[in-house]
Amino acid sequence: MTLLLATPSGLLEKKEIWISSSVLEMASISALTEELDSVTNELHAVDIQIQELTERQQELLQKKSALTKKIKQCLENSEAGASKECDSSPAAWNKEDFPWSAKVKDVLQNVFKLQKFRPLQLETINVTMAGEEIFLVMPTGGGKSLCYQLPALCSDGFTLVICPLISLMEDQLMVLKQLGISATMLNASSSKEHVKWVHAEMVNKNSTLKLIYVTPEKIAKSKMFMSRLEKAYEARRFTRIAVDEVHCCSQWGHDFRPDYKALGILKRQFPNTSLIGLTATATNHVLKDAQKILCVEKCFTFTASFNRPNLYYEVRQKPSNTEDFIEDIVKLINGRYKGKSGIIYCFSQKDSEQVTISLQKLGIHAGTYHANMEPEDKTKVHTRWSANELQVVVATVAFGMGIDKPDVRFVIHHSMSKSMENYYQESGRAGRDDMRADCILYYGFGDIFRVSSMVVMENVGQQKLYEMVSYCQNISKCRRVLIAQHFDEVWNSEACNKMCDNCCKDVSFEKKNVTVYCRDLIKILKQAEELNEKLTPLKLMDSWMGKGPAKLRVAGVAVPTLPREDLEKMIAHFLLQQYLKEDYSFTAYATISYLKVGPKANLLNSEAHVISMQVKKPTQSSFKAESSETCSERVDKMRGEKNSGNFQNSANMFQQPGSKNPRGKKRKLDDANDA
Repeated sequence: MTLLLATPSGLLEKKEIWISSSVLEMASISALTEELDSVTNELHAVDIQIQELTERQQELLQKKSALTKKIKQCLENSEAGASKECDSSPAAWNKEDFPWSAKVKDVLQNVFKLQKFRPLQLETINVTMAGEEIFLVMPTGGGKSLCYQLPALCSDGFTLVICPLISLMEDQLMVLKQLGISATMLNASSSKEHVKWVHAEMVNKNSTLKLIYVTPEKIAKSKMFMSRLEKAYEARRFTRIAVDEVHCCSQWGHDFRPDYKALGILKRQFPNTSLIGLTATATNHVLKDAQKILCVEKCFTFTASFNRPNLYYEVRQKPSNTEDFIEDIVKLINGRYKGKSGIIYCFSQKDSEQVTISLQKLGIHAGTYHANMEPEDKTKVHTRWSANELQVVVATVAFGMGIDKPDVRFVIHHSMSKSMENYYQESGRAGRDDMRADCILYYGFGDIFRVSSMVVMENVGQQKLYEMVSYCQNISKCRRVLIAQHFDEVWNSEACNKMCDNCCKDVSFEKKNVTVYCRDLIKILKQAEELNEKLTPLKLMDSWMGKGPAKLRVAGVAVPTLPREDLEKMIAHFLLQQYLKEDYSFTAYATISYLKVGPKANLLNSEAHVISMQVKKPTQSSFKAESSETCSERVDKMRGEKNSGNFQNSANMFQQPGSKNPRGKKRKLDDANDA
């Protein structure tokens, strides 16, 4: 600073010095603020990188764990193979020169009236006839039941079959009775006379009874039955244990049942009785867990391909209006499926009853089936449907595993299943005669939270549900590829042969920036949290669309111009990508799902962060015009324009008012639907 001499104009000079100092201070503050902003932005970028690296670390750790387990399994299999005289690969058992081979072939052709085996049936039968333990993973409709039914007829004594559902037992017993095979079941509704007869046959050396079906509860709770099994074992009459739906043993499975954990007593008490476990859906982790629970030290594991080439997979947008929904289903049943047999799966017992009544009013021969019905009523519905007196069974999951009706032409899901495993099993009840059949799933936004409230207490319930939601949300990938990825199998989409809705489409897709919509939702949720309000998905949607209580709306959040259906898909997308998350409240009567800010929401603090979502380019038609009717028949001549489950709106509807493209910044793209 320059020292000035006192002059008459001294006061003016002092003022100029003060102004100059103030300007310098302001410039200094501006520079510091700019540097602070730069540091803050860099911290945001570091936060994003840390989150990305953490996510990548988790992915790599999971991959490492999976590879380690596979290597361990291979080593165990090779050790098991080295300790046995025979190779553990299926090819080594694909022979017809075993001591029992002639009898097996005779029973196949003359009792079961079949000319040849399906893939892995002969191999599995040979392993269990050799007295070895085996787990068989085979798709629904692949012929698992033959793998223990036929050996039972070729062996002395009887085979004990453990099944989780009465309907499964009834279905198999009906078929066995028609074939003239002596088989029976024991359950809570069995008469004292019948129980007494079965107990006597178990130890009768001259008995022709070959298969005894029981629920796992029978093993866990009936000391009398266990006592009879011991006597039968001592008399060398107890030959084989067949555990159907073996994935139910594991708490990591999609359908864990506590009573299955008690089945370990069978191998401990009866070590010389061979065991065969069967399932349509189980990962290696679930199978290993089941092996420990069942006390099986060494066993073969044969796995068939998941693919059912005769099944057509389709996901439809669920109409919001109940009458429109029923009308859509009735059109299908009276049109494409006129006079053909089918199943409609519902979320709840109440749904199944209401849908049945609605269908009956419109002239459809339909019957309800769920767990709370009287046993005789369930049997009546099952029998009438099997005899084609009823065209449709409207059921909960209580109707299903092991259903052996070959000519089921359609399986419709009124609501989505709680997991990919459940969906694969339920849809797999169609087309067991290897003729073409349809699997149609109606996907609705509200169903996500209905199912979520039901599975929240399950170990991996929410994770499995979100995998199912992701399947429904996907508008581009082959359905078979999506199923294959879930079951760790590699699949080429070209081999689908246009047997799914996505492969039928001649559509180009593009990624649309939906970041501003997510930011708006998070603003609404944060304000609600400040007001100590919890938002259900419906309340969040209403607030976003400018409806509902005024206090829940946020100034500055524009009401989106997109249709509600597309906004619902966006919320589901943000939920799957973890920008939003579910929270739950438990009352005496219900579990309520709320939406909150998710763990990845902080990434939106950076202007460079972008969330993208795959949508259909609007300028092209949804489906190819085929000379063959394979695709056009299944989509009911462009019905996809209304109910395909895709965004049907023009690209300009996704333009985001006020959104800016950040300059010089690398964008982070989150995509749920990488094509």
